[in-house]
Amino acid sequence: MSSPQDAESTMVKNLKDKFGKSLDEWIKDVNKKGLTKHGEILKYLKSEHGFTHGYANLVSLKARKTDAGSAESGDLVADQYSGDKANLKPIYDALVKEINKFGSDVELAPKKAYVSIRRKKQFAIIQPSTKTRVDVGINFKDVPPKGRLEKSGSFNAMVSHRVKVSDKKEVDKELVSWLKRAYERS
Repeated sequence: MSSPQDAESTMVKNLKDKFGKSLDEWIKDVNKKGLTKHGEILKYLKSEHGFTHGYANLVSLKARKTDAGSAESGDLVADQYSGDKANLKPIYDALVKEINKFGSDVELAPKKAYVSIRRKKQFAIIQPSTKTRVDVGINFKDVPPKGRLEKSGSFNAMVSHRVKVSDKKEVDKELVSWLKRAYERS
């Protein structure tokens, strides 16, 4: 399976062949036009230069430096656990320590608001949701909610269940076993 980074890298390489300029040249072009909003950039690239949505989106995200790759992974995690949420970092660290024991094929993919935990596909997410709580989303499509393991509801559509964690001590055998089962199914 190719990673999102591989797909992006291929698109960047193909930009010049498909649309006549490199990514850096398109970014300069967008900046020279004074376009700063995502929708403006998409409209400009599609209508004026015949871009498909995927390529226009790539250039827009890179020009505005709002893609995940524009921030280092460590920076994304540091940003998530800064300010009022700094006290939650030990919970994140404890979760990652346990999850990394599952196997060398575990991939942590930090996003702006959460960290995606993947194997072949995403099996969990870790998100500092409030000043006092980290939500652990778990993919358990056919497991009924029970106790702390609740349906995800509106929390995140990418996972089926959620566990609310307010203290590092709550990263216990029960939570780790749920994560391990989700890992094994992914």
